[in-house]
Amino acid sequence: MTEKELHDYLKTYYPIENEKCEWKEFKSLKNSVSGDSASDIISYISAIANMQGGNLIIGIQDKTLNIVGIQDFAGYTIENIRFRINGNVTNLNVDEFSVRECITSDTNKVVWIFHIPKHQFRLPVYAHKKAWQRIDDNLVEMTKARLDAILEQVQINEDWSKVIIPEATLDDLDIEAIIKARVEFKKRNPKYSAEVDNWNDVDFLNKAKLTIKGKLTRTALILLGKDESEHYLGSSVKIRWNLKTIDNQDKDFEIFSVPFILSVDEVYKKIRNLKYRYLRDGTLFPDEVLRYEPFIIRESLNNAIAHQDYSKGARINVVEFEDDHLVFSNYGSFLPKSVEDVVLNDTPEEVYRNPFLVEAMKNLDMIETQGGGIRKIFNFQKQRFFPLPDYDFEDNKVKVTIIGKILDENFAKIIIKNSNLGLDEIILLDKVQKQKEISENEFKYLKKLKCVEGRRPNIYLSYKIIESTNDEDLKVEYLANRSFDDSHFKDMILEYLKKWGKTKRNKIDNLIIPKLSTALSEEKKKNKVTNYLSALRMEGKIINRPGYFWEIV
Repeated sequence: MTEKELHDYLKTYYPIENEKCEWKEFKSLKNSVSGDSASDIISYISAIANMQGGNLIIGIQDKTLNIVGIQDFAGYTIENIRFRINGNVTNLNVDEFSVRECITSDTNKVVWIFHIPKHQFRLPVYAHKKAWQRIDDNLVEMTKARLDAILEQVQINEDWSKVIIPEATLDDLDIEAIIKARVEFKKRNPKYSAEVDNWNDVDFLNKAKLTIKGKLTRTALILLGKDESEHYLGSSVKIRWNLKTIDNQDKDFEIFSVPFILSVDEVYKKIRNLKYRYLRDGTLFPDEVLRYEPFIIRESLNNAIAHQDYSKGARINVVEFEDDHLVFSNYGSFLPKSVEDVVLNDTPEEVYRNPFLVEAMKNLDMIETQGGGIRKIFNFQKQRFFPLPDYDFEDNKVKVTIIGKILDENFAKIIIKNSNLGLDEIILLDKVQKQKEISENEFKYLKKLKCVEGRRPNIYLSYKIIESTNDEDLKVEYLANRSFDDSHFKDMILEYLKKWGKTKRNKIDNLIIPKLSTALSEEKKKNKVTNYLSALRMEGKIINRPGYFWEIV
């Protein structure tokens, strides 16, 4: 194909750089295949393999996709490159790894396309004795969360919850729990509502997928088992509710055992879901809501039950911080690619840690079907103008924090006045509200929408949104954050030195720092002054005299 045809082909099939695709120029392969870590070919192969697999295209210009071609092959050929790479990369699935060569017919330029398979089961791919991954446009050493996700990877045929307990019988199930299960099954499966009452317990448990051919599974004991039958599970299967003061002092606690279909209601009753009042703009009548939408409490707790790694013998925890927030945590890594993927794409999860348990919980109306529960939680918080849920995956746990109040009134006003904002935009603005760092791509997206100003990590809400609230306090905050441009401060320094002569650095700090953006840390403000002084010195306008004095040249 011609160079134009190849360029069009690449734009069609590899149009954007992301976790699955990387463009690199690499005109010379000398020291590029296995050279500097974090910048050579094997590092990129490790990073792409450790996510979902994908492609590395070399011989094209980064960002523009202009074809430059490989010009110095350094002895590498399409035949030997696979084996050279495999010798320098650990755990790469070489049988599925391939390299395709494209040569332009009119300009004789060579492009190589590396087809990189996803890492093998529980085997991270290493280059330079390190596992790599892509985060946005950056190639970095693999995070602990991603490494844990690979090492704790679950296969469908490894379902702890599906195991049959031969010694257990129907006598080990709680009668009240079975009655509750029948009621909930009819809600979820109305087509059987006329038949359920005629089924005996064995038939009902089979149809609800709690048992297998009448034999009790771990799932049946988790959801319906008597407290004294917990020993069959071989580990501690409990939920711990803990009440704390806002400054983390313990006030009360209680531990709940199986059957979880009843324990969920008991935990719910423990949580003090008080009324929360707040005023909307333009009215004297307050909105009054419960701090926590009941669905959020039940869904978060049931998700923890469904995805708990019971083989670790750890408890599920529900921590209530008085009149402020709830924290739900369960042991085990978060299996979907990301929370944002689940929420924004509104797609069901592809892999579950306990698929048999999950199916039974769906049948008993304990969790949402088709992966929509997490999205509903986000939307309920959005409707209240409360902060969105926070997910923490440290220490091989999933920890979900639900805040039951308005965290930032200014942010709430912005959401109220801008109903056209999508959930993806609110998720990013929520990070800004919580002063969390956002990626370069996320920042560029918000900047393009004119939602934020400043520079990472010190960004702040933009005037376009703030203006629509007609809130004077927000406008003052905006002006304080925005500051002035660099030339303004350099002129201030020059004017000060012209008027007062030779001056020490601390005097210049006192002049400039109070006027810099309040979004900057003290350290960054001092660095700003240093940069202004250095720039003026390099421009030949000022000079640094012995004793750390500055004066006009």
